[in-house]
Amino acid sequence: MPSEFDLIRRFFTRLPRHALLGVGDDGALLAPTAGCELVVSADMLVEGTHFLPDTDPEALGWKTLAVNLSDIAAMGALPRWALLAAVLPAPARCVPAGTFDWLEAFARGFFACATAFDVDLVGGDTTRGPRAFCVTILGEAPAGQALRRSGAQPGDSIWVSGRPGRAALGLAHLQGRVVLAEPQLSACLAALHRPQPRVALGLALRGLAHAAIDVSDGLLADLGHILDASGCAAHLSIPGLPPPGIERDCFLAGGDDYELVFTAPAEVDDEVMRLGQTLPLALTRIGEIVTGAAGSFILQDAEAQAIVVTRCGFDHFQN
Repeated sequence: MPSEFDLIRRFFTRLPRHALLGVGDDGALLAPTAGCELVVSADMLVEGTHFLPDTDPEALGWKTLAVNLSDIAAMGALPRWALLAAVLPAPARCVPAGTFDWLEAFARGFFACATAFDVDLVGGDTTRGPRAFCVTILGEAPAGQALRRSGAQPGDSIWVSGRPGRAALGLAHLQGRVVLAEPQLSACLAALHRPQPRVALGLALRGLAHAAIDVSDGLLADLGHILDASGCAAHLSIPGLPPPGIERDCFLAGGDDYELVFTAPAEVDDEVMRLGQTLPLALTRIGEIVTGAAGSFILQDAEAQAIVVTRCGFDHFQN
């Protein structure tokens, strides 16, 4: 059986483009851009909690990095470097017929995402155990320009990118809780397995948005983090909100979408709409920030009637 270091050399060692020293030493050597602040985040994917055992490994490799890039995007930062910690079963257990096909496919997906977003893998760790992956991601933003959760102000419009709920709906299909037909099925499974981090949007929102967050645990739950941090409330009226049922629940509380929710002054609404056309990416105004109890919101339908919400999102220690 190859050693831990053989696996690292074979699957996870690439020449760095943005680092002075990458994988292979006790630590990486990085040279941040002058005038920039570092943005650092970490996220973990655990088999059985964040992905199913039979998930395609190449898609999983992509997603493992993509979900971390989404955090960098929400800060309005440019992703630069990543470290990967991998917990892997013994090779004969995690790949068919004792080959390394599974790990090779995972690395292929991971580096496809790294190449697409110009990120260097500069280090990490491997160990044996139940399958899990943890990425530490580092990005850069000009000093004082990173987006935060705490900047929302009364009068701001609230926006969301893309179409929240598709990833959760795709998972519901795989779990047999709903049956989807094409083309909706393919769109939902793509959202679940190969999320597209909104890095370009995050960069464009610097100097335009007041606050931002990515949708990882559910639209309402993650918007709630902005409201809590900003000491504000929200009035929500969401165009195209699905009727009551599993699709509405996925839209409001499903999570795993990695779209961006952000607030911006109402006077730049037209500029935000033009930005969506330029990217191109659907940007939908879903409400406004108001004065009120921090973290509270009112969700109304098209007739201005209040909608009762029973679930806002996912919590690892309550779900």
